[in-house]
Amino acid sequence: MKVILRVVAAAIVLLALAVSVLVLRNWAPPRPVESLTERWAPEPSTFIPISGLQVHMRDQGPSEDPVPLVLLHGTSASLHTWEGVVDRLSEQRRVISLDLPGFGLTGPFPDGNYRMSHYVEFLSAVLDRLDVGRAVFVGNSFGGQLAWEMALDQPQRVAQLVLIDAAGYPRQSTSVPLGFKLAGIPALAPLMANILPRRLVESSTRSVYGDPAKVTPELVDRYYELTLREGNREALRERFKQVPAVDHSKRIASIQTPTLIIWGGRDGLIPPLNARRFNEDITNSQLVMFDELGHVPQEEDPARVAEAIQSFLTAP
Repeated sequence: MKVILRVVAAAIVLLALAVSVLVLRNWAPPRPVESLTERWAPEPSTFIPISGLQVHMRDQGPSEDPVPLVLLHGTSASLHTWEGVVDRLSEQRRVISLDLPGFGLTGPFPDGNYRMSHYVEFLSAVLDRLDVGRAVFVGNSFGGQLAWEMALDQPQRVAQLVLIDAAGYPRQSTSVPLGFKLAGIPALAPLMANILPRRLVESSTRSVYGDPAKVTPELVDRYYELTLREGNREALRERFKQVPAVDHSKRIASIQTPTLIIWGGRDGLIPPLNARRFNEDITNSQLVMFDELGHVPQEEDPARVAEAIQSFLTAP
């Protein structure tokens, strides 16, 4: 019996040591925004006060453009997802990109409200602050849903829509980033508040690319470090609780705005079936499918995405 007790005690000690090493290796407490701005907010980044937030944004291209483009990123992303597209589009158009509340350097909503209607109000306040009356809204994933919600709630402000692997219909996902799954488990909240394995971020990022080999260490650094921004992890959990996936097909069919739909044929998070549903339900729409790309085409192949957007905007 004593031998068995010694073996059990040794096993418990080893397990405790293993857990301690795991925690130490992945210890990642929240970081103040000031510690992140030097790397992730160089010029032309700026911060503007909106609704109690300091909103991280970039305003590039010709300022006299009467109908600028407003670029809206997806869940757990940031304005950096658009950099390759902005480089091309801003040669001729004014392009506004920003970190939406709960993500990037902007950080969480002060009131903790992450419902879509609150995001629409926030985005309207940003446009007012920038004195933008009408714009072309370009959105990926969650940002795509925000774009078409704007087109329905404030159609006078939306000249055209570009929906890139946009949310809206039930997803029927074949691949969901592990980070999203863990964020949706309330019991893990105390643990995930201070622990974030970099490998988890890398795995989640690779899962949304059509070609995972395109995911570089620098790209993983960006997603990892911006997730650590104070308040972002809690904001993600709250948004998943407050904005459940539902079928919006009846609302989507009411969109009258000219719409370009861009999709990655290898998107396992929001499969191409949803692209065809958008195309069928939005009367004045066209679809461009990039068969070999994933959920974030604007990151994987910004040149082709920018070209598709330019063709759409300049079409007679």
